[in-house]
Amino acid sequence: MARFELKLPKMGESVAEATITSWLKEVGDTIEMDEAIVEIATDKVDSEVPSEVEGTLVEILFEKDAVVEVGATIAIIETEGGESTVTKAVKTAAAPEVVEVEESIEKAVELVSSPISKTSDSGKFYSPLVRNIAQTENISMTELDAIAGSGKEGRVTKSDILAYLENRNINPVKALVKSEEKPVAKEISKPVSVSVNGEDEVIEMSRMGKLIAKHMVDSVQTSAHVQSFIEIDVTNIVKWRTKVKDAFLKREGEKLTFTPILMQAVATTIKKYPMINIALNGDTIIKKKNINLGMAAALPDGNLIVPVIKNADQLNLVGMTKAVNDLAGRARGNQLKPDEIQGGTYTVTNVGSFGSVMGTPIINQPQVAILALGAIRKVPAVIETPDGDFIGIRQKMFVSHSYDHRVVNGALGGMFIKTLKEIIESWDVNQDF
Repeated sequence: MARFELKLPKMGESVAEATITSWLKEVGDTIEMDEAIVEIATDKVDSEVPSEVEGTLVEILFEKDAVVEVGATIAIIETEGGESTVTKAVKTAAAPEVVEVEESIEKAVELVSSPISKTSDSGKFYSPLVRNIAQTENISMTELDAIAGSGKEGRVTKSDILAYLENRNINPVKALVKSEEKPVAKEISKPVSVSVNGEDEVIEMSRMGKLIAKHMVDSVQTSAHVQSFIEIDVTNIVKWRTKVKDAFLKREGEKLTFTPILMQAVATTIKKYPMINIALNGDTIIKKKNINLGMAAALPDGNLIVPVIKNADQLNLVGMTKAVNDLAGRARGNQLKPDEIQGGTYTVTNVGSFGSVMGTPIINQPQVAILALGAIRKVPAVIETPDGDFIGIRQKMFVSHSYDHRVVNGALGGMFIKTLKEIIESWDVNQDF
């Protein structure tokens, strides 16, 4: 009999850890090749970890809700024959009490000698990753304990501690700080309590809901949000799509919606205004080479996720349609990979799908702008002709552009959507697809 180590797989360059949300198998269960064993969650997406071998699950090394680093062994599977892949003895649970026989002895010694305890006096648990960051950055236990965590039961995550470090000098945590003379107690902000009576229903926010809420608050506190609005005549696009959608479906096997048409127009506009495709890092502007369009998609539970279309400006309409349909479909089925929701440089959200005429979206950090597409409506409009003006029925939509006024001024923000309007309104109704 051989023993196989099931490790937490790499899920993208920026993903360093994941939370065990549910074990799908128990010790003693028979495991088949590629069968899902455990469900995990990162800051953005949930996924399953399949087995690479057939055998029997003999040991589970992390309990539910444990935060695990990428590459760590999470379970042992006993297989028939072959040489054992287990080269170390591991003993762990939710807390990182890890004893390794070979290459990890040095790391274990470091954790034991660390002044950052795995559990604070207040009962907060800190993962090895968070503790290592705190030790490296000289964050005291008292200071760490005062950081508000967005994880389960207020646990401090990697994102929380990195966000704190970015603003440490500007807005340090207000906690009990020791001085040479005497302790000085500083106020810790507390959430406003809400009165609940017997008729009210108390609903706990989902893990993703908490992450989204924190992301939105952080964005508003980071960026100086400004909006510009413009109305676009999309009559030509509506007529063209009506004319070609059946042939498009027959030839390409894909439904042609308005989204890929508009996303392609956005990508074209970004190429004309590359300074909208930037990120701000302190006092430094990072001009992005690739145009990676984030596409906000609604999930069945009411939350939102933003899959990313990489190098969107290089796709023709067929390619854009396939990308949009594929990502939207897998987003609804919770089948996105972590890499597919990262690396966005500009985001588009379709508030019109919910019937909204316009909206004022919040910027998806660290980007500097986001576009909201309103509902397409039939409206009376003045039509100019060589023979004079007359009133006619046109298909129109409002576009809302939110941008970070720290780096995007009103001229750039306004010219961007003015150019987008010109591109969309000049659509050729006689073109092929």
